[in-house]
Amino acid sequence: MSRFARAAAAFNKVAVPMLRLPLIGPLLRRGIVVIAYTGRKSGQQFELPVFYRRRGDEVRIDVAMPDQKRWWQNFTGDGAPIVVRLPDGERRGHAVTRRNESGAVSVTVALDPVAP
Repeated sequence: MSRFARAAAAFNKVAVPMLRLPLIGPLLRRGIVVIAYTGRKSGQQFELPVFYRRRGDEVRIDVAMPDQKRWWQNFTGDGAPIVVRLPDGERRGHAVTRRNESGAVSVTVALDPVAP
């Protein structure tokens, strides 16, 4: 495991619980959410904090340093299911990864409709 991967794993272990804290969590959740997904190859469940932007029922996650990370590769091709823990509640959706001609990677999540 690279130094970057170890540092990211340590950050994730601290950040996910902090987002659940009553005092600091709401402040952090303004720009950070936790996503949960199942790994394509491993079948293992993962949770990680990501920076996001939301417009209606669409969430966009721009992946910083994508060549140093692998999680976004779970959503290539036709994409895959995902859970996004937004400030207003947990939402399920379908995520698809796109890489542009300059190498930038983003993951777009189409959120499922809210059940009445």
